Amino acid sequence: MTSSPHVRPYRPADREALADICIRTADGGGDSTHLYPDPGLMPALFAEPYAHLEPDLAFVLDDGSGRAVGYVLGTADTRRFVERFRTVWIPRVTERFPEPDGEPGTLTEAMTALLYRPERMILPELDGHPAHLHIDLLPPWQRRGFGRELMGAFLDALHGKGVPAVHLSMVTSNTPARAFYDRLGFEVIDVPDPGPLTYLGRPTTGVEPTGWAGSGWRARERARTAGTEG
Repeated sequence: MTSSPHVRPYRPADREALADICIRTADGGGDSTHLYPDPGLMPALFAEPYAHLEPDLAFVLDDGSGRAVGYVLGTADTRRFVERFRTVWIPRVTERFPEPDGEPGTLTEAMTALLYRPERMILPELDGHPAHLHIDLLPPWQRRGFGRELMGAFLDALHGKGVPAVHLSMVTSNTPARAFYDRLGFEVIDVPDPGPLTYLGRPTTGVEPTGWAGSGWRARERARTAGTEG
């Protein structure tokens, strides 16, 4: 039976849909399929390692039929994530995406080189925002409030883990994405020489997960409050 669209935790069965969403939004919000001989490179960089290493921080927008049409995922601790990316994730994808020799000469080589430089995620200016995230929705599901629901679920989960703040990086030219983050209270983090990127951050409190049934932490808080007041 089909239900209404809703945010729910990621499930291993969502892996292919997760990759598809990433591919279809990785070119400045548009489809990146035409850019890479193996379009799976983008998910290997920006989606699949998070679902594999920290599945408890991965949430999807379910279209009501069980199919994921959007996601938010990330890590509670960027420095620890980078360590695990190098020791656990890279060995899983090395055969499919070999490390380029020498200076990258193509877009594919440049992006593959990033796969082997996870330490690029560690910047001292971001230490006050130890968590980071990626969020993407397929175009028909954008600008309908679902991004806010996904973000609310993710921030709620981070807050339940005691994480005070989160950051993200975005291509500066992606103005629709910037407008979305501005509405959610993200503010610029000053990072020297950021290149084509803008870094944004915010506390993990303050965005209510509209339509989200709640993390285990939120459920416990509701129970605790009910017990106190009852």
